[in-house]
Amino acid sequence: MLLLAAGLGGCALVPWRRQPAPPLGLGGETRQQPALSGDGRLLASLVERGGRTTVLLQERRSGRVLPLRHLRDHQPHSSPALSWNGRYVALLVQQGGRRQAVIEDRATGRLQPLFLPMGLEPRRLSLAPDGQRLALEVIAGGSQRVELFDLSGLLEPDLAPGQRQSGGGAPLQP
Repeated sequence: MLLLAAGLGGCALVPWRRQPAPPLGLGGETRQQPALSGDGRLLASLVERGGRTTVLLQERRSGRVLPLRHLRDHQPHSSPALSWNGRYVALLVQQGGRRQAVIEDRATGRLQPLFLPMGLEPRRLSLAPDGQRLALEVIAGGSQRVELFDLSGLLEPDLAPGQRQSGGGAPLQP
């Protein structure tokens, strides 16, 4: 009993362990605004390329860069966010003189712009792991606020393996 208590006490001193990321094979590029997919498999970060800030999506373990088909034409990028399996990559892009929130669906290759009412300038965003909601920090009339958007009619859920959509009847009994 005493050994168990001593062992558990040691665990309390180290609630988590830092795991250095494996080398990503991209030299010494400065990275900013990192975002992990819910399963921890993918890493999105911002890098400077050719004088423009662009989002880079990589498999965390191998460092392999994954293509983002529609985002190259809309730069600079900021505030990346990923859904659970990384199907959806949400971020802010520059469209002319305005910033716009967009979501790339990596499964279908579609780019989904989120049209905001006039006068709202997006600053930062956060995508729910299932891809069904988006929180957007906006500036309106000189003040900042957070707007929440329901994406359930726009995007399919990106659920963790074994997870099902809510609803659908009574829970299973053991």
